[in-house]
Amino acid sequence: MRSLLAFIPALLFSGLALAEPLHGISMHGTPALPADYKSFPYVNPDVKKGGRVSYGVVGTFDSLNPFVLKGMRTTARGVWDPEFGNLMYEPLMQRSGDEPFSLYGLLAETAEWDDDRTFIQFNLNPKAKWQDGQPVTPEDVMFTFNLLKDKGRPPFNSRLNGVAKMEKIGEHSVRFTFNENANRETPLILASSTPILPKHAIDPDTFEQSGLGKVVGSGPYRIKSLRPGERVIWERNPDYWGKDVPSKVGFDNYDEISVLYFLQVTTMFEAFKKGDIDIYPEGDAINGSADTSHWGQAYNFPAVHRGDIARDIFEPRQPSGMFGLVFNTRKAIFANEKVREGLSYALDFEWMNRNIMGGSFKRTQSYYQNSPLGAFGNAADARELALLGDAAKKLPPELLAGTYAMPVTDGSGADRTVLKLAVDTLKQGGYAIKNGKMSDSKGRQLAFEIMTQNPAQERIALAYQRSLRLIGVDMAIRSVDDGQYQARSNSFEYDMIIRSLPSSLSPGAEQLNRWGSASRDANGSFNYAGVADPDVDRMLDALLQARSTEDFQAAVRGYDRLLTAGHYIIPLYHIGAQWVARWKYIARPEMTPMVGNQKQTWWDARAQ
Repeated sequence: MRSLLAFIPALLFSGLALAEPLHGISMHGTPALPADYKSFPYVNPDVKKGGRVSYGVVGTFDSLNPFVLKGMRTTARGVWDPEFGNLMYEPLMQRSGDEPFSLYGLLAETAEWDDDRTFIQFNLNPKAKWQDGQPVTPEDVMFTFNLLKDKGRPPFNSRLNGVAKMEKIGEHSVRFTFNENANRETPLILASSTPILPKHAIDPDTFEQSGLGKVVGSGPYRIKSLRPGERVIWERNPDYWGKDVPSKVGFDNYDEISVLYFLQVTTMFEAFKKGDIDIYPEGDAINGSADTSHWGQAYNFPAVHRGDIARDIFEPRQPSGMFGLVFNTRKAIFANEKVREGLSYALDFEWMNRNIMGGSFKRTQSYYQNSPLGAFGNAADARELALLGDAAKKLPPELLAGTYAMPVTDGSGADRTVLKLAVDTLKQGGYAIKNGKMSDSKGRQLAFEIMTQNPAQERIALAYQRSLRLIGVDMAIRSVDDGQYQARSNSFEYDMIIRSLPSSLSPGAEQLNRWGSASRDANGSFNYAGVADPDVDRMLDALLQARSTEDFQAAVRGYDRLLTAGHYIIPLYHIGAQWVARWKYIARPEMTPMVGNQKQTWWDARAQ
């Protein structure tokens, strides 16, 4: 008895300390909702489920496995999908759309961790089960992380990098003990950003062979039928285990969800006009197709005149993000920062905005603009300067002051002052105009290719090409289909592409896959620019390790300044709002959460 009593204090202060089970966890601070919350504040908890909805997407699909490189970006929408909802697979915990980064119980009913976040334990909900009736077990969780480590694509294959030990605790729990590679966000990433897969229904030997065979998830929907590349119809699982879990109340309100695939945006809009799809998102900056003139002029058809169409404008409380032309710095031609800077100045945004975008957009100046995290408009304080260290000495004074901005042209398409700035900057990168061509010391013309995937991107590329010709730069445009675009993006086979990198109020580990040195040569990563900078890595570590809001804000601002100074992307514009048209029988909650519209909470009013 004496030896046992002596052991108890040691147990309490060891890595197996008895932590308090928590209904929710947050990156900073504590979750906003109490343990007895009934639903998220932005849903209609009393909605009557039923009816149907049809979504439209541009693209194709040939796989139901988004977790391996082969199936990346050609996977049927909804399998693991933040926009339409995770219809098939679910994470351990559910993220609230109205908080910067708070998670609440789902497959894991509660979680336990210590103040230093040296471990996290997930206590599975005893009611959680797969669509075939089998229970979700700790063995499933451990199987998932090991499988994705061996077979998964980035970033799924790196989830265990910060884990020293993964072990089953009791009958319903899994504990992850962290190593020196982990950071304070690591437990939240494990909880929210990894799908849990069924051990009994997956053969590891064939997991990488992406296909359209039968899949089993724990989510609220299962596939009713599909036509490869054209249509997927999802049906509600009447036995869905989680329908009464508070984090799922008010979600998944349709009996049937159809996802139709189109080759072009214009074809998808025609389908919306006819009622073949029920919701049409305008202003798609991700695909470079934002068009205010379309929003203002295209809705002149009978259904609109009858009052059958509603057009909603949602205003998320999120940073701007970055949408622009991405330099692939793996290419020798773009290795020099001054070359990238000079080419950035050559883009006449004012002409482009007025002539092809209706003059309605404001130019983006930093990655976290319009938020306390952004460098633009916010001078570096002592806390941030200390984090930047010697890197601050390399930054332009105006960038440290928060006043740096891209040059503004007169909108003529041939502003001599700005074009001279571009030429002078390119000269610092080793180029000069000779016989009408921007050439290096060996007489080789500065020439590259931009890859586009849709007409809207082509218009942007053509406008940029027009400006570059004025200073002797030869830029070719290569338009490819969606499959080629994704395949070449995955393997970084391009000189320049047009991409969107959204931002949130809680940037974290996902940034490693966009800008961290380790992701530079990892096929399938989102490090499209090929950045490998020790200063950027250092600031990434600072934002991931920050404990206070003040330290976190300083780290993100410094990170923003370094990315802006690197001229990895020629910034275009941010919309600042989400434009969505819908047939009025599709209803939505009145409240808009922090992240903007959440289609998973909408419903078919005809079923009420």
